[in-house]
Amino acid sequence: MKKVILFSAICLAAFSATSQKYSDIKNLMLLNQFEKAKTEFDKAITNAKFAGNAEAYILKTAIYTGLASSTALKNTPDGAKYIDEAFTAFKKYKEMDASMALATDPIYQNGPVNLYSNLYSSGYDAYSKNNWQPAFEKLKSAVEMSDVLLGLKILTVPIDTNVLILAGITAEKSNNRDDAAKFYGRLADAKVTGDGFESVYRYMVSYSVDKKDMAAFERYKKLGIELFPKSEFFTYDKVDFAVGLAEGFENKKKALDEVLATDPTNYKANQILGEIIYDTLNSDKEGAVLPANAAELEKTMVSSFLKAAAAKPESEISYLYLGDHFINKASKINDARSAHVADMKNRTKPGTMASKEDVAKRDQLDAQYGEELEKAKEPYEKAAAMFAARVKANNGLELRDKEQYKKSINYLSEIAMFKRIQAKGKPAEVTKYTAEEKKWNELYDTINAIPTLKKDH
Repeated sequence: MKKVILFSAICLAAFSATSQKYSDIKNLMLLNQFEKAKTEFDKAITNAKFAGNAEAYILKTAIYTGLASSTALKNTPDGAKYIDEAFTAFKKYKEMDASMALATDPIYQNGPVNLYSNLYSSGYDAYSKNNWQPAFEKLKSAVEMSDVLLGLKILTVPIDTNVLILAGITAEKSNNRDDAAKFYGRLADAKVTGDGFESVYRYMVSYSVDKKDMAAFERYKKLGIELFPKSEFFTYDKVDFAVGLAEGFENKKKALDEVLATDPTNYKANQILGEIIYDTLNSDKEGAVLPANAAELEKTMVSSFLKAAAAKPESEISYLYLGDHFINKASKINDARSAHVADMKNRTKPGTMASKEDVAKRDQLDAQYGEELEKAKEPYEKAAAMFAARVKANNGLELRDKEQYKKSINYLSEIAMFKRIQAKGKPAEVTKYTAEEKKWNELYDTINAIPTLKKDH
């Protein structure tokens, strides 16, 4: 019994000594004697019983932020070191006391407030000097402290706009994109508006596309339109962003493929996919060569243009691209065909027949040329029919449309002429293609007389 009483007395004495130590250090802090308070605290924290109490860490936060905020240490390396230690101590306190009851105690509440203020100030200073990564690290911590103060109702605003926008900017500038989205997203979700905040919504729209989060893209785009109705940026659709954010042909194609995977009949996605493939297969860059998968790309291009044409049946653009592509292919074959005929002529002695191999190659090139012309025929016919209908409906055409109409009819005439020549010895076909060629030539001659409409007609 005596041993139990003795043990209890020892524990009570230890508890009393610990409590007295807290009181002594707090009194020094209340008298703004932070150096002495730190000295006593650093001694006391070596005691396991003292260090095992959550209060030790809110006490350290208050002492160290008090020191860092003093005139002698403010904005100095030592002051910055104390703030880092105070922040670590406060996080330890939060872990040990989820209620954070002591954070609003009059003795301790200046600790979290000073910690927030110092983190914000040092972050803003680095931001002002374009030191993006250090600024981000400080402001990210300042956001954490801001959230604590908001939760404790020490800060009474609905949202700490200033720290969030600076944290977002520095996260973006230091390429911490996910963190930037986290901070900007909070501002956007709160519908914060005003000068300089449009960029927040722009970032969230672009970020959502990059992350393939179309639901978020639509949400932030809608907010952008609502809050910044004069901005053209928020009128762009998912296809514009998907292509605009991608670099190079392969990435652009991949971005469009991803859009089409969920929206296969999207006109713009199909049209742009067709166009970027067209530009690759018909590149006019010096030294350009066809990609190894040109045949596969051509099939995709044709399919994309046909889907675009089906989605927007009043537009001739897709058909013009298709016609031009196959005419370009035919033209290249024709160049090879002409070169072969000239070479064959040079190598064949007068009065003798060309070799069977030369004739076979010529016939093969003729056939290939005809095949590509035939592929161009239907698209040009469809485009020509649309132009004819537009002339009838509007009593004229815009200048650009007149030029495209003439081009389509001219190629249709050339196609008919080639078929007429190739039909030699087949009277019925010669008659057919002669009439067809005549029809296109006569139509071509009438186009210049079509009234030219202004572009805004």
